[in-house]
Amino acid sequence: MNSMTGYSYNEELGENYSVSVEIKSVNSRFLDLSINLPSFLGRLESKFKELITSKIQRGKIDVFIRIKENNVPVTISVDEKMAKSYFDAISKVANTIGQTEKDIPLSLIISQEGVLTSQKEIDIDYYWNLILPIFEKAFTDYIADRKREGENLKNDLLFQLDKIQKASEIFSEWQPKMENAFKESILKKFNELLADKVDEQRVMTEVAALMVKYTINEEIVRLKSHINALTKEIEENPIPGKRIDFICQEMNREINTIGSKNQFIEIAQEVINAKDALENIREQSKNIE
Repeated sequence: MNSMTGYSYNEELGENYSVSVEIKSVNSRFLDLSINLPSFLGRLESKFKELITSKIQRGKIDVFIRIKENNVPVTISVDEKMAKSYFDAISKVANTIGQTEKDIPLSLIISQEGVLTSQKEIDIDYYWNLILPIFEKAFTDYIADRKREGENLKNDLLFQLDKIQKASEIFSEWQPKMENAFKESILKKFNELLADKVDEQRVMTEVAALMVKYTINEEIVRLKSHINALTKEIEENPIPGKRIDFICQEMNREINTIGSKNQFIEIAQEVINAKDALENIREQSKNIE
């Protein structure tokens, strides 16, 4: 089991460069992946996405890859037409205020946008081989962090599930008492209303029919079945997130029905305990992949 929350950071410092990779994520219903690269390395984005999606199914993941370099060869290009256009325009302004073209500093022309452009030589394979091992270390640490958090979530889910299991045992223990109390209540009302005219056989038949509506045996059986199914999902399914939510909905239905049929304080308290534990499971499951 893995959490969708994770974080890692790895950095390498070379003689003329530094490369850092930061990966962080939070929960999301689907896989939402964002890779932030220097613009000149945009062609590598699909490669990093492929590496991540091969291991991750869900979560909102942000990846930041940063590069700083020193002494990198750069080619400077001059747009002569644009430079002349700026010079002509500035010359007109200079003439209107009584200055000459000689008064226009060269720095004013070359500082205009688009006159000078710099472009460093890019060897995409060089950068891929430089970044990849740094990324792989960060990604390995990130997956390990998700797994550690996932183990913590797993232990808490099983702890909460154990509370529901104990509540179901108490429901089973009190079920006969509930049925007897209901039966006695119905018989008492029949006797009060009909006195000596009571046909015992007929009364027992009616009581048995009513008992079907008020017994919690079927709900207990289904609840225990859901508990077993959820335990299996938590312990055996590596990505149980969506399945957990579905089973929790079914468990909630059974617990609510038991609560609506209940007549005892002891069961009412266990219904509250079970619903509280179930809510904790549902909240925690939102962080599970």
